[in-house]
Amino acid sequence: MPYLTQFPVLYLNPLEHAGKGIIRIWHKPNPSVSKGLKEASWIKYSKTYRCFVMHHTRQAIEMTHQHFQGLAKVNTSYLSRAKRLRPAQGTVMLQQEGARLTQPLEKVPARPVLRLQPLEYQGKAYVQLSYQYNKDLYACLKKSKVASWLPEMQCFVIRSDSDSMIALLSEVETEAQVWLSQTIQVKDMQLQLKLWEQCYLKGDGYISCPLPYLEKLLLLNYSLSTIRTYHSLLLRFLNSFRGKGLKRIHAFSEEEINHYHRSMVQAGTYSVSFVNQSINAVKFYYHRVLLRHEVQLNLVERPEKPERLPQVLSKQDVLKILSVAENLKHRCILQLLYSGGLRIGEVINLKLTDVQSKRNLLLIRGGKGKKDRTTLLSQKLLENLRAYYKQYKPKVWLFEGQTGGQYTVESIRHLFNACKEKAGVQAPATPHTLRHSFATHLLEQGTDLRYIQVLLGHRSSKTTEIYTHITTHALDKIISPLDNL
Repeated sequence: MPYLTQFPVLYLNPLEHAGKGIIRIWHKPNPSVSKGLKEASWIKYSKTYRCFVMHHTRQAIEMTHQHFQGLAKVNTSYLSRAKRLRPAQGTVMLQQEGARLTQPLEKVPARPVLRLQPLEYQGKAYVQLSYQYNKDLYACLKKSKVASWLPEMQCFVIRSDSDSMIALLSEVETEAQVWLSQTIQVKDMQLQLKLWEQCYLKGDGYISCPLPYLEKLLLLNYSLSTIRTYHSLLLRFLNSFRGKGLKRIHAFSEEEINHYHRSMVQAGTYSVSFVNQSINAVKFYYHRVLLRHEVQLNLVERPEKPERLPQVLSKQDVLKILSVAENLKHRCILQLLYSGGLRIGEVINLKLTDVQSKRNLLLIRGGKGKKDRTTLLSQKLLENLRAYYKQYKPKVWLFEGQTGGQYTVESIRHLFNACKEKAGVQAPATPHTLRHSFATHLLEQGTDLRYIQVLLGHRSSKTTEIYTHITTHALDKIISPLDNL
């Protein structure tokens, strides 16, 4: 932890250079400190690392302490910390304690599914309970205080309010898994909390995600997808220390939180994005809910993210995948992913009114980061969409499931994989690969990078620039020096 004094702080960080250990010196901008570093003969400025460095010896550290006495505090805590893991190098450090800390919560065994969907009967709104007949579940619903049998409709129903749904969840907790129809929008975070946590085993000491955490995320307009991700990650963090109790967890220092996430990295089973999301979720809890701003979680070590290029399909492979989609709806979905560079979630969120045929544009509402944008509407796709509309007659969403409501992400993944296999495309790919292919093929056609950035909805041009590393545009004009020998 940094020293809490009026003096500026010098942080000494270990660094390996040419097989030898050196110390990298970091400090906040301060003229006096910079002058002191320049005057120290054993400290040199490195143009390679763009900072001051010195040999990693006890003598150099002691001389630095003496040199800055009364001018700045020298923080050596990072010198004794565990070496930062570099996943890109394929190094895995397995620790028994780390594996124990980062184990996911156990889930309950598979149970019958109880589906909830809206029902209007005699001018009143109900929620219908649908399920494949199960003796135990039927007996449970017969005893229910909130569910009642509707003889005319031959089904159990409950009132369409949050209290009734929460009570039902408690009653059928051991008998069924409750699924909500996509046409039911949940605004009550207490109900959402119950739905998300019904799949976990709640043994002794189980800690539920604090409700104020979800309410704060909702208040700050985080997307439901992000809220759900943060919920699961904080739940995992809290229950990793369930033996200590919630009061002790709330008093954790940044070092204890850092140790938890370091264990995740060292376990070698979690992606860099997963660990970073966990850090963000826990950081939000301590800063925005517990208001523990003294916990400097900006010092939490984040794993180094490997710089991988996106997978891109050739135009021939894209054509093969699109050609084998015999179902008109499936063909329109795949063409949308490719022709407009859409994300899979943006496709299922499209409404009929978002297809602006007169302007040859598609309106994407609430894309990643809740940003609206427009993208291209291919004429070939527009013709197929008109034929699709006449055949399927969707009501609200551009693509709807067999029983109404939005099409699902899982269905799109399944149809893409089926078409890819049928087309005989061997290259590894997902539906998102069509988005990468869209951007790369536009770049190869000579489209300006700035326009591609707008079409993809990237906030920064640096995100779009990654496609310049994988395009073959102009590379065919470059001759290898080997060919000129």
